[in-house]
Amino acid sequence: MNSISDNFEITPSAALQRQYDGALIVDVREDDERAADAVADAVGIPRALLAEQIANHAARYDREILTLCGTGKRSLLAAQTLRERGYTNVLSIAGGITRWRAEGLPVQHGALDADAVDRYSRHLLLPEIGVAGQLKLQQSRVVLVGAGGLGSPAALYLAAAGIGTLTIIDDDRVERSNLQRQVLHTDARVGVAKVESAGIALHALNPRVQFDLRNERLHAGNVEALLHGADVVIDGADNFATRYLLNAACLQLKLPLVYGAVHRFTGQVSVFDSRHADSPCYRCLFPEPPSAADAPNCSEAGVLGVLPGIIGLLQASEAIKLLLDIGAPLVGRLLCFDALAASFRELRLPRDAQCPGCGKNAHFSSYEDIAKVCQAD
Repeated sequence: MNSISDNFEITPSAALQRQYDGALIVDVREDDERAADAVADAVGIPRALLAEQIANHAARYDREILTLCGTGKRSLLAAQTLRERGYTNVLSIAGGITRWRAEGLPVQHGALDADAVDRYSRHLLLPEIGVAGQLKLQQSRVVLVGAGGLGSPAALYLAAAGIGTLTIIDDDRVERSNLQRQVLHTDARVGVAKVESAGIALHALNPRVQFDLRNERLHAGNVEALLHGADVVIDGADNFATRYLLNAACLQLKLPLVYGAVHRFTGQVSVFDSRHADSPCYRCLFPEPPSAADAPNCSEAGVLGVLPGIIGLLQASEAIKLLLDIGAPLVGRLLCFDALAASFRELRLPRDAQCPGCGKNAHFSSYEDIAKVCQAD
């Protein structure tokens, strides 16, 4: 007795000839599997969607259809499904795309290479990201100011996600006291410039990413040049002077700014997106910088080591959402986290009409004037 495969299968070379003669090849692999390569002019329909979508490509039940998958197993089941639905001229390509390649038959390479398909496979499975979203991430540039407590987790996960170019700006060096929270760095790299240390760790994680490492302090004279060409800016700074300059530059350049801050056991995150008329800016939250006594830094007040990790990861998540235009970014909202209570609280943060940064009477003169506001910081 002949098996089902004997009745339903065709060799790859015979399938190619049939395609030249007008047969329709239907690739029933998942979208992420087809991202690396596929048969030219084949129609891609995941097997789970085949029954509901095939009519869009084969209106006639006598249309010759050749199903294809990775190794020939799913395509055989797909061929059975089509026959059960009334299609009378259906065959499965034996051995799938694996045998097709082995026989040296032509394929067209996908938008992502094999390494990217493997590396980002879990992204590719998400309909909100998929191949198009991953390509968008690969074409994006994120500027991260600070390679410390907030910058470390943000940089690690942005690099892992496949951001095309990650610019990191920091003029500090690794100190042993950093290691309790700044997980980009190691004991062996104490004394090394933070951007150099960050580059070592991040390149080891994902060598596909382009790292633009700037061992310099952001100031009035270079802020626009450093942010130019960015798609998203992440604030991982630890002082008000830098934050005020970042805010002013993002307003001038119309760039979304992902804000994060930590203090002892609490942290907060928000997004200031000057591309939208109703978005607040950083100075809607802090119109004037608080005194050093009212806002001591980590070296003075201390900080729970894991706290910057939580806040930095939220910043990375917001950045990815902005790059992909998915979800609801934290625009007009301040997300506050209390580590001791293990609780999140969300506060409304509307645009302030009297804000000195973005209000109706706000006037930008120069970055030098912005820096003077924070000279006491």
